[in-house]
Amino acid sequence: MPERIWYAAYGSNAHRERLRAYICGGRPEGAARSYPGCRDGRMPTRSVPVELPGVLYFATTSPVWGGGRAFHDPDAQGTTLAVAHLLTPAQFSDVAAQEMGREPGADLDLAEVLGRGRASLGEGRYETLVSPGELDGYPVVTFTAPWTVAEVTHVVPVARYLRYLATGLCETGAWSIGTVAAYLAGAPGAAGSWSAARVRELIDG
Repeated sequence: MPERIWYAAYGSNAHRERLRAYICGGRPEGAARSYPGCRDGRMPTRSVPVELPGVLYFATTSPVWGGGRAFHDPDAQGTTLAVAHLLTPAQFSDVAAQEMGREPGADLDLAEVLGRGRASLGEGRYETLVSPGELDGYPVVTFTAPWTVAEVTHVVPVARYLRYLATGLCETGAWSIGTVAAYLAGAPGAAGSWSAARVRELIDG
């Protein structure tokens, strides 16, 4: 097992302060629930921008935010913007557990995803692990749903949720505000309901 894992966050956890609730425990601003946090409450030692093969889309309805949640289809044609946070395997396991609606505290078996690039921990949302490769000698891992972008009904994300995605991506400095706004406005689920101009207002505001 590697000493560190890059957790590639393409949703609201791209924003470090939103991620802090999963690491340290607490309730993010605008959220409807609090989180217990990780066994190891240290924040990531590094957070860097990454681009994953595949498509970002919004589906299902979040009980925390209302509106659609971000998912990643690694097999679809496109590019997903993300922020990779350098965590310990135990921290990644605890973050994933909280995203899956489980209690943190048990280490995930990451052998299959690290060996084959994909592993299923269940049929629920965020229970499919995906590893597109390595960065600086450590594996990059994320989690998503078992279905594809074409197999699910898309749901429009709400402003408070989309703001975390937008500002988290912009914080890296890797992409311009205009690029991030157009990217999110064009994602399935947001497209047709969110314009790039409206997403930009979330970033600027």
